[in-house]
Amino acid sequence: MDKFDQHILDILRHNARSSVSDIARQVNLSRSAVTARIQKLEQDKTILGYHAQLAEPEQQQTIQAYLALKFDMSSTTHHCESYAEQIYKINGVKWCHAISGETDMMLYVEVPTMARLNAIRDELQSYPELRNIMTHTVLTEFFNTTK
Repeated sequence: MDKFDQHILDILRHNARSSVSDIARQVNLSRSAVTARIQKLEQDKTILGYHAQLAEPEQQQTIQAYLALKFDMSSTTHHCESYAEQIYKINGVKWCHAISGETDMMLYVEVPTMARLNAIRDELQSYPELRNIMTHTVLTEFFNTTK
């Protein structure tokens, strides 16, 4: 195996669907030379096959949830704005709104796993004035005009 074969293997490892023409350009050989080298690598069992690399199931689907936060706002030292600054730094929180009614803040979260969603909840529960978190996971998205 020479440097050309090694380069061809590197290209195929990166993208097994690379065309012979693309490989030939990259290794500076003719298409017929690349085809012959690939066939020899297959015959020698250096190349055993070509495979599709699939994402793990947890990578294919994102867990989406809304978190409704209720704070004890009797203290004058903390306001929604100060919590929003802290929440902004949490990986996975896509938006945060102060809203009217029983709930003080509504968060929208997209995370790869339930464990990450729980970690976000745990982090939020460490806020001293947080009274309640209500989690609403998204089961089905019928439409979204913001995407």
